[in-house]
Amino acid sequence: MTHPIQVGYCVPIFAWPGGGLFRTPNFPELNVKTVLETARLADSLGYDSIWVADHLMLGKDQAIMEGWTTLSAIAGMTSKSKLGIIHQGHFFRYPSVAAKMIATLDQISGGRFIYFADTGTRISEHQAYGLNYPENVEERMADFLEGLELTLQLWQSTEENPLTFDGKFHHVKDAVCNPKPVTQPHPPIWFGEAHPITFDAVARWGQGWNSVPVGLTTMKQRLELLKAACQKVSRSFDELEISYEVQILIAPTRAAVRDKLKAILALSPAGAETPQDADFRAFVNGESDEYPRYLTDTGLVGTPDEVKAQLQNYLAIGISHFMLWFMDAPDSDGMKLFIEQVAPAFKSGQH
Repeated sequence: MTHPIQVGYCVPIFAWPGGGLFRTPNFPELNVKTVLETARLADSLGYDSIWVADHLMLGKDQAIMEGWTTLSAIAGMTSKSKLGIIHQGHFFRYPSVAAKMIATLDQISGGRFIYFADTGTRISEHQAYGLNYPENVEERMADFLEGLELTLQLWQSTEENPLTFDGKFHHVKDAVCNPKPVTQPHPPIWFGEAHPITFDAVARWGQGWNSVPVGLTTMKQRLELLKAACQKVSRSFDELEISYEVQILIAPTRAAVRDKLKAILALSPAGAETPQDADFRAFVNGESDEYPRYLTDTGLVGTPDEVKAQLQNYLAIGISHFMLWFMDAPDSDGMKLFIEQVAPAFKSGQH
């Protein structure tokens, strides 16, 4: 199976000014209206998918928009892009209720939802909100996967055949989920992370798998492990849509890339750690035109032609969907330049 090349826009729903995370650096502080406008723009520009993170506390002032509420608003503001929550936190929402939410949002959006199922991360925010989050990864995964089984069964329930589910972690009695998701038999299910249990789950249930930014070498290793998991259950690896979540800094010239990077660093709070690698400082200071490995090892950096070449390396190992965190967000320059001068080369098959 050949999957079409697609590009997604990750909405900057939190602020992390400076060089700390390099995801939403040009955001001195969260501005909800600005955030929603970037999502609307991504849809109008032709991005294939729009993504929001799923956290309760993150970034400057621990200020982040709640994922489901935000995605629901975006669904009503957009008409073409697919919609998803990155690493949807299983323990944030009881799975039967989450199943109802997914079915409803898929209806509202006309079948545009991608279910990126995950255990969630950051035990501290779960504890802060009084939520269960098992410290043991095996217990966490068992709870999560049982919840996924419940979700899939609930989507098949009818008034004549309601679901009663009596699991180890989750229980429902005579439950019905109507209306069903538009997408049948269910919205595409994606997984993330590189744990053996996750790979087994992808092989059994998944339509897609996403990796956080790890670079080409590690990505190749992860894909080999995923292929092995598919072979164990006689599942074709080619059926899976492979996605790479990655930071990107794009500008018309190398000088403009440097200027953007300087602007990002200028937002760093007093005392905040910033990269001190020699090649990083040399590029920022104009002593070298070589992009620093701090950015190039796992990210996409450069002019449109340079980014095209970098993308080609990932396409060559089987990645077809790119979830892009624009480092100059919420400024729209980068997202416009990419969709105008990079995406067409791949969309038209000229790669």
